[in-house]
Amino acid sequence: MPATIVSPRLMRIGGGSVSQIAEVLGLFGLSRPLIVTDPWMVSSGTIDRCLAPLRAAGLAPAIFAETVPDPTDTVIAAGVAVLQAGDFDSLIGFGGGSPMDTAKAMAILAAAPAGARMRDFKVPAQADRAAVPVVCIPTTAGTGSEATRFTVITDTETDEKMLIAGLGALPLAAIVDHELTFSVPPRTTADTGIDSLTHALEAFVSKRANPHADSLALSAMRLIGRHLRIAYHQPRNAAAREAMMLGAMQAGLAFSNSSVALVHGMSRPIGAHFHVPHGLSNAMLLPAVTEFGLNDALPRYAEAARAIGVATVEDADQVAGSKLLEELRALNQELGVPTPREHGIPADRWEGLLPLMARQALASGSPANNPRVPEETEIIDLYRKVYG
Repeated sequence: MPATIVSPRLMRIGGGSVSQIAEVLGLFGLSRPLIVTDPWMVSSGTIDRCLAPLRAAGLAPAIFAETVPDPTDTVIAAGVAVLQAGDFDSLIGFGGGSPMDTAKAMAILAAAPAGARMRDFKVPAQADRAAVPVVCIPTTAGTGSEATRFTVITDTETDEKMLIAGLGALPLAAIVDHELTFSVPPRTTADTGIDSLTHALEAFVSKRANPHADSLALSAMRLIGRHLRIAYHQPRNAAAREAMMLGAMQAGLAFSNSSVALVHGMSRPIGAHFHVPHGLSNAMLLPAVTEFGLNDALPRYAEAARAIGVATVEDADQVAGSKLLEELRALNQELGVPTPREHGIPADRWEGLLPLMARQALASGSPANNPRVPEETEIIDLYRKVYG
């Protein structure tokens, strides 16, 4: 079956590359950017890493810093109002996944007819138009949003995390500078790192896998498997941070050209209803969901275990698969990943929302890409299993 391959037109990768943001804009004839970021990036001064080279080049960027974790449709609408009120020719998403996803959603909504809402673009709709190009600069090694054709936005009326996909969400360019991650705290390093590992693993075992995405997913798993623990324990280890940033980007390219699967389908409702950070909810789910589908794609999971570095070519596939499960559980333990119960989610509220969460997971489409496609009752059983 033919595969459709997409990626940003340009990616600048390496330490200090954020200083080249004005040059990157200039390559595309852009000079009037609106920077989309979050309040912490402004208050901490981290935004100056982006502002300084732009101002040195004679540009006068404006800032929209109202991004929130798990971006909402109301924040997108507010951002679009700022975008349309000014004379901007581009958006710069600067920060973690939330600012980048916000910038991408703003570009999509701003291109829509008056009165359109973000829910009009959720999968299976195709969001292929953008009002202005988006340049992404990640400050965490996790979401891979700088390289994907996806954005995830919460509908505030329904508490649904909506997957939005299309060429309108694909950045024009990305600047991937691992030096921006030196100050990321251990909890965020862990959550975003497991998020990127999940992207690579799900892309590799997905029913929509293809050779191009496979090569990126395997490379990402090699990098993340060898460097996540180091980056977590040694935050200023430049080699580990660089490897994690490259792995996260490759994982983003992999799932953008393949797909994510059941972990992500089940993760989004947890984030929407309980405001658990996306990477953390992925980590909560990853061992149990991997075990659920293991025997339906055993050769693939075994190859993933070898890429991550926990199995050898001499190990039979069943042995390698078992070692993968052991590694995912051990990684969660070492990186302090809590269960939903340990995270403080009340048991009665969790149980009461399970049918709705299972329906929302299935409606996202991602579970259909899983090696073993679950029924609604099986998703509910998995949610109960991971609760703890």
